[in-house]
Amino acid sequence: MTNPDPTYVDPAVETPISATEELAAMLDHKQHIAPELVEEPIELEGESDSATLNWGVIAPAALIIVAVVVWGLFFPASFSTFAATALTKVVDNLGWAFVFFGTIFVFYIIAIACSKFGNIRLGRDDEAPEFSNFSWFAMMFAAGMGIGLMFYGTTEPLTFYRNGVPGHETHDIGNAFASTLFHWTLHPWAIYAIVGLAIAYNTFRIGKKQLLSSAFIPLIGERRAEGWLGRLIDLLAIVATVFGTAASLGIGALQIGAGLDRTGLITSPSMKVLVGIVLVLTLAFIFSAMSGVGKGIQYISNANMVLAAILAIFVFVFGPTVSILNMLPMSVGSYFNSFFEMASRTADLDSGDTATWLSSWTIFYWAWWISWSPFVGMFVARISRGRSIREFVVGVMIIPAAVTVVWFSIFGGTAIHFEQENRSVWGEGDAKRQLFDLLYSLPGGTIAAIVAMILLATFFITSADSAATVMGSMSQQGVLVANKWVTAAWGVLTAAIGLTLLVSGGNDALSNLQNVTIIAASPFLVVIIGLMVSLYRGLSDDPLYLDHKEQQKFAMRLARERRVHSEMRAELQAEQRRRSRKAARVNRRPIRFRAPKTD
Repeated sequence: MTNPDPTYVDPAVETPISATEELAAMLDHKQHIAPELVEEPIELEGESDSATLNWGVIAPAALIIVAVVVWGLFFPASFSTFAATALTKVVDNLGWAFVFFGTIFVFYIIAIACSKFGNIRLGRDDEAPEFSNFSWFAMMFAAGMGIGLMFYGTTEPLTFYRNGVPGHETHDIGNAFASTLFHWTLHPWAIYAIVGLAIAYNTFRIGKKQLLSSAFIPLIGERRAEGWLGRLIDLLAIVATVFGTAASLGIGALQIGAGLDRTGLITSPSMKVLVGIVLVLTLAFIFSAMSGVGKGIQYISNANMVLAAILAIFVFVFGPTVSILNMLPMSVGSYFNSFFEMASRTADLDSGDTATWLSSWTIFYWAWWISWSPFVGMFVARISRGRSIREFVVGVMIIPAAVTVVWFSIFGGTAIHFEQENRSVWGEGDAKRQLFDLLYSLPGGTIAAIVAMILLATFFITSADSAATVMGSMSQQGVLVANKWVTAAWGVLTAAIGLTLLVSGGNDALSNLQNVTIIAASPFLVVIIGLMVSLYRGLSDDPLYLDHKEQQKFAMRLARERRVHSEMRAELQAEQRRRSRKAARVNRRPIRFRAPKTD
């Protein structure tokens, strides 16, 4: 069908403009496009003062938490049996997924950082970071794994050295450290980085609400993200956060109790003493959380880093210094040498011993990191405004991993060295006491043990108040500064879960904490997998990335036209030279005159 308008020009057959002509037009009309180059300010939905409570998320989350508390307190035997049975089902059916996707997360976030996406800033293109590098790292590290390093820094390398790891003999230092670093370096921080980056990008770059559901907008659309599906995602995030944080609180309380016993301050602390410890620290972290990120959390996190450095330097100086220094390169080399072997361990590796080992260690850790990822990711996002994606990933992954290597080399290396010299701190195999037994093996161990308990308490506070702050934000439509009383309420509920897991577990409290953590984190594994897809789609539509792609295309077009122009100019010059030489030859030829013929 032909167009009746004789002036109509079909865009499909319109003669395309060359890159050279486009550049010339841009230069001729520069004054007209200059105002459009000014970046518009980003309006953050999370800064709205009209944020209301999201009862569609709060009510079911609170109901689940209260139901678990009632079940665990009044029917502890039934609760523990259910946790153990559910754990077996999860490990048997989903253990492979935890192992497989744990490594996928590492390579995914590294690829994002190394790609062209790495130049995108979490905010305006010219926005500066909100916090200094030291405060940023201190808050991130304290929230991410403070208590865990205190609890497992000594016992995990020593346990793997004494008992061996799947596929290897006992007393193998290299594989003991390789498995430890596998659990504590790149994998956990890759999980945190994915969740944190997705939230930070959608909050500070796009201007959406500081909610995990908002990070799914590129994948499921804004209508679904604000509907029942988005509320379900936020509900899973809060439930995973509560149980993951509760596990950390319970582990911290158990170790503080062991420290009180070892120092002689309280002999054989009862469950009532542990409950009292949790209650006192709960009041402390609620007060810290209510004071805000820029005050309480930042100050305590900075204090954490100072105390942790003092404790590590103490063990390094008064412990086997040369042996520790030897552990550093050996542990890193063993980690990378055995990386893919460790990443491929599954329950079917042998008759069943590997499955038990995985559920106690690798799968528990992966579930623990996943359960922490909503609040650590959101908290890291909250403090990372103004940083580029590449800077974010390097800061979130590489720096904590390096510090972790040093920490385990100092404490784990010292414990193994003492084991080799028949000065073992193993005792009866009680993981809660081994850090304090190690400190008491050194000069001034009593003072160091007291410092360790203070550090445990401050790590307890920073982890819990970070989680409470994040849950308060998720409960109020993703507001950047949550209501203090809402934050306090979530802190109380988290402490209640931690106490329930301690009381219901009895002598097996640590196993109970681990079991419930794995169960609660299982649904959230699917959420993180979906988040990877959503993050990639969102970054692919970023204006800076699109501008870069257009710049590359334009540069290629311009370069091609320049090359063609150069070739044509060279041919023209060659032709001119040929004509010049021909003319020169003609001019040099002598002119002969013939005399006219006469009759």
